[in-house]
Amino acid sequence: MAEHLPGLDGLPDERAHGRGCVWCGRHLTAETAIDLGEQLEYLDGVRWSPRGCHQCTADRAHRAMLDHCSFCPLCADADTAADCILGRGLYRLQRECRR
Repeated sequence: MAEHLPGLDGLPDERAHGRGCVWCGRHLTAETAIDLGEQLEYLDGVRWSPRGCHQCTADRAHRAMLDHCSFCPLCADADTAADCILGRGLYRLQRECRR
């Protein structure tokens, strides 16, 4: 999902420090935040840990799953779709975030 994250440059402090959703800016708490993992800004070498709200994370995971499944030979075949770790992970993430 890293390619779908906004760049750190110019991002408001709330979003850059994980207090707000990195996409929509909605205020986050420990209960409402989805940790998107530590990221490295290659231009500056800065490490940051963005977080997203459930809705934005679910939407992006769903889009990523659709993009992935359209090119993945495992996901394209109903008999092997369960064998794709990435497809299965994206499916679970978007389902979990929609609860």
